[in-house]
Amino acid sequence: MTLPAVPVDETAAVSVDAYPPLGPDSVTWRYFGDWRGMLTGLWSGSMQNMHPKLGAAVWDHSDFFGERWQRLMRSLYPIIGTVFDGTSDTGREVRDYHRTVKGTMPDGSRYHALDPDVFYWAHATFWYGNIRCAERFGPRITDADKAALFQESRTWFAMYGISMRHCPDTYEEFLEYWDHMCRNVLRDHAAVRTVLDISELPPPPFLSRLPRSWWRKMATPGQRFFLWLTTGLYDEPVREMMGLTWTDRDERRFTHFCRAVRVAMALVPRRYRAHPRARDAWDRVAGRTAVDAPLVHTPTRNLPPETERDNPMHYCPVHASRRATHPGRVG
Repeated sequence: MTLPAVPVDETAAVSVDAYPPLGPDSVTWRYFGDWRGMLTGLWSGSMQNMHPKLGAAVWDHSDFFGERWQRLMRSLYPIIGTVFDGTSDTGREVRDYHRTVKGTMPDGSRYHALDPDVFYWAHATFWYGNIRCAERFGPRITDADKAALFQESRTWFAMYGISMRHCPDTYEEFLEYWDHMCRNVLRDHAAVRTVLDISELPPPPFLSRLPRSWWRKMATPGQRFFLWLTTGLYDEPVREMMGLTWTDRDERRFTHFCRAVRVAMALVPRRYRAHPRARDAWDRVAGRTAVDAPLVHTPTRNLPPETERDNPMHYCPVHASRRATHPGRVG
């Protein structure tokens, strides 16, 4: 059976002219791309995979589990760039990585990564992750900021060129949508459990010189900590679905940890709290970087195996002219 190539309702797609790219005056620029977002990484990845179709797509198609660190570090650049690059080209690039991701569910129904409901759920975990992160780890966020982030999330989603028929119209409607998904749609899945299990991962590329024996000693307590941290970020219906317990003592410890993160990050200059792609956008605004300079891409160490570098699904900027070399410097 041949599945449709891209089941996107083009007639429902919006004109980018109706949603000009976000800029430095937006609330999203203030919150997205902060390194604190890495603390919500397992939350975002696992929440995405709880969507039955998205979990099936990742399990069937992605090499995420074979090179998890590299894939994460690569993917952050275009996802963050969708907000900060000032063009819809990056969003459409991200969309097109997913054109061939399709298949059949166990019940015989079809899935495609570009199904609007699937793509919107992934987007929801990214934009709403700004709120979940800020509420816990900072920077301070107001109710007005939250409502503005939602409205700007519609602009952000429009950059992908996907039908917006699944986008709620108001922040209040979005919260109802989120609660409905957590209570009635999301499911436990092997892809979810694999995302949450980091105990068998090799060290990330930037720690490749660390002796493996040292890394193994770090991995087990690291696994316990990050599962606990992610459990604290979950909604209660998700904890119940996953069979995870969360006590009053856990909540108190979690609150203390979050406060420590806020205090520590307040000591870091704002420019260095930002991911290289976001920081480069701010540098263009400030005149530190030429407006027409090439975009910053992932360090070479994060590229996929050579046999996969012609596969667009793996986002592979082999010939990038500017790359980040470490979090504080761009080559």
